[in-house]
Amino acid sequence: MNNHEIDYKLFGEEMQCVEIELDPQEAVIAEPGSFMMMTDGIQMQTLFGDGNESGFMSKLFSAGKRLLTGENLFMTVYTNNSYQKRQVTFAAPYAGKIIPMDLERLGNKIICQKDSFLCAAKGVSVGIEFQKKLGTGLFGGEGFIMQKLEGDGMAFVHSGGHVVEKELQSGELLKVDTGCLVAFTSNVNYDIQFVGGIKNTLFGGEGVFYATLRGPGKVWIQTLPISRLAGRILQYGTGARKEEGSILGGLGNLFDGDGI
Repeated sequence: MNNHEIDYKLFGEEMQCVEIELDPQEAVIAEPGSFMMMTDGIQMQTLFGDGNESGFMSKLFSAGKRLLTGENLFMTVYTNNSYQKRQVTFAAPYAGKIIPMDLERLGNKIICQKDSFLCAAKGVSVGIEFQKKLGTGLFGGEGFIMQKLEGDGMAFVHSGGHVVEKELQSGELLKVDTGCLVAFTSNVNYDIQFVGGIKNTLFGGEGVFYATLRGPGKVWIQTLPISRLAGRILQYGTGARKEEGSILGGLGNLFDGDGI
């Protein structure tokens, strides 16, 4: 293996964290802000890119690619400099599931949402994946650019809500809400399809486009995209209070203190 071989444990249900166990001189890379805790003996270092580049220009180019995907310019590397096994723990940024992915068993490449990467074994390359079809880029919801994780080590991505894993057979087609798509293996054909129908478009309550995924390959789908959750919170936070189930309506605020 070219990547560091790490062990891990997942904790929690809907607010998960992953504990990475590092042997001496093993390392893991992670997104800034995902760190939770670590034992003594682990050194933290902030680098441009994913730590796989050797020259300055290579590092600058890698950082620029991360900027295109909307990610931080920097990546944090945690290295076990002690002579014993040590642990470092990372937490998901919002309620959902952490998905462990063994890249060696998944064709050495995963394509995922640009904000879903959490951490990975040192040596895993975190880059960008351009969608080849213009329609996919313009209307895909995930944008023209997605992230790709390449290597033969462990990588961890996070989803919103619960995650459903689908194994598509050759030629099998799956239609998915564009925001619910988390990741898929590189051999899956990804495209965008118009929902169709004026009533569906205007009154369906869903997006105008959905993603089409054709096998063979694996697909990971989330039940609650963070954009959908944020939109619902914003709706309730800025709109008038509906007072569900109350015959008092707005007068109920007087009794619970909101109207004082």
